[in-house]
Amino acid sequence: MNIVTLDLEGVLIPEIWIAFAEASGIPELRRTTRDEPDYDKLMRYRLDILSKRGIKLSDIQDVIATLEPLEGACDFMKWLTSQTRAIILSDTFEEFARPLMAKLGYPTLFCHDLVIDEQGFVADYKLRIDDQKRKTVEAFKALNFKVISTGDSYNDLSMLRSANYAVMYRPTQKFASENPDIPVAVNYEELKASFERYMAL
Repeated sequence: MNIVTLDLEGVLIPEIWIAFAEASGIPELRRTTRDEPDYDKLMRYRLDILSKRGIKLSDIQDVIATLEPLEGACDFMKWLTSQTRAIILSDTFEEFARPLMAKLGYPTLFCHDLVIDEQGFVADYKLRIDDQKRKTVEAFKALNFKVISTGDSYNDLSMLRSANYAVMYRPTQKFASENPDIPVAVNYEELKASFERYMAL
């Protein structure tokens, strides 16, 4: 009995922080988990920039409202959920992801929460659980699922390593070269074919 766990940003939707960096003209916010493996360090860096620039949650949400799933993502998710169970495991936040989930057909999403102050500024962030991707995969395995996982960044590595089968989706060359034993898919057709091969075993 299979279940698929997928990262969100970079796999199904554009990188939210990169999109906001481009829209706001703040190139420092282009830094993501592809660049910084330490998630808390990355988020403290982001929150410091938001605070210094006086950026509110609504400013970021206005940009998110303009984003669309990556080309082919909706069709891929329709195919995937017709074949097996699928859960999105992301280090994004409910306050960011909600409108994009509607565009993806409301798949199940496990993510985190932002702490918003009375003026609408992002004061902090709250993890649902530390290392949630790995722990969720391990919990599914304990429930006798065979877990298939895909992701593109350092914060996906513990999930990929814990799964029964894993595929990196369009990773950076550096991330792929550091993990040469994990296969790589560069488009949804390759990802679909890779999943189909494993599910047929």
